[in-house]
Amino acid sequence: MAAVFRVILSAVFSAVLASTCLADGPTSSGTGFAVTTDGWLLTNAHVVQACKRIEVKGKGDASDPRIDATNDLALVKVNAAEPLKPLVFRHAPTRVGEDIVAIGFPLGTLLSDSVKVTTGNVNALAGLRNDTRYIQISTPIQPGNSGGPVVDRDGFLMGITSATLSKGIADEIGITAQNVNFAIRASVADLFLQSQSITGQSGDKAADQQPISTADLADIITPSVFQILCYGEQQEQASTNTPSATTNLPAQPTASFIDARGYDAIGFDYRAVKDVTYSGCHEIWEGDSQCKAITYNTKHSVCFLKDNIVALIRNSDAVAAYASSKAADVIVSDFTSYSGIDLPGGDYKRLRGSNYLQCFTACIGDNACKAFSYVPKKNECWLKDTIGRPKATKGVELGIK
Repeated sequence: MAAVFRVILSAVFSAVLASTCLADGPTSSGTGFAVTTDGWLLTNAHVVQACKRIEVKGKGDASDPRIDATNDLALVKVNAAEPLKPLVFRHAPTRVGEDIVAIGFPLGTLLSDSVKVTTGNVNALAGLRNDTRYIQISTPIQPGNSGGPVVDRDGFLMGITSATLSKGIADEIGITAQNVNFAIRASVADLFLQSQSITGQSGDKAADQQPISTADLADIITPSVFQILCYGEQQEQASTNTPSATTNLPAQPTASFIDARGYDAIGFDYRAVKDVTYSGCHEIWEGDSQCKAITYNTKHSVCFLKDNIVALIRNSDAVAAYASSKAADVIVSDFTSYSGIDLPGGDYKRLRGSNYLQCFTACIGDNACKAFSYVPKKNECWLKDTIGRPKATKGVELGIK
């Protein structure tokens, strides 16, 4: 199983077009879709993060890319002469076996350049290694589908097409896995929008609403979906489209510490230093024998020194580092943390007088716990058994399995 964990996921979605395009043509392509009326589109980070220029076909060049590489999500902005038609995020939880529809622009230079629609089901409620940021889907997807929407039979957004198992896994396990694909949950994308102060639309179907046919869904959804063209990628980015399953795992140890970008180190914070660079944070650590790990908040330039480390939790605004001597004891968790965001509802247990570490360990050790909210001012921890609609809430630290 460990070998499977090291296998790369195939980036079937940002198709390499360099071999089939003119020299000044796009180097890769993907799909994006409207999330606001004023021009914000959502896609995958690997579709746009290496581009020197991003074009949204039919809408001109995109600007102001917002990247969450940890969760492979990105936002780009286009000038919308007329209001766009945003897709609506679904409130209801995802169910195994649900019928779904994926929409995108696969194989744009081989097939027609029109939008393509495929159908399938939700196969599992987690991705590789039980990663609950993803759902496993059976909708056929090809290069160029990356970043496209996955909707239910009522047209509500359930996920964002992201990855498929690569041939490398088949070689490792000796079995050719067929049609095993993954989509990032819409709830994870909604949290990303919240973190960027962008408000999407959400809702649920009416009680008497009948399922919509595939053809009618295509008519409803495709006006919101756009092909994204990437120009001028760095050579090393353009030549590979295989995001690794270990992309977000900690780097290998150096002589004294392990660097873990996109993670927060969970341990007891005994000191915080403001207005410092990451290298300055390291220098402070090197001069403090008590320190065993650090977390550097890239958003606020704050260095947190810790006298122990229990686990790593995903956080796109953080860079963690810890002593290589602690490597064998560190849990690389499936949690993702967010600051200033809460998930109202779903509270089934309240822990008073707790710290963040206690809150985290209480949730990770409870199968019923899907998320937790920690309120530092009150030293209170709320364990949640459901994941509701995210809401910007000052003074709340959120963790989601």
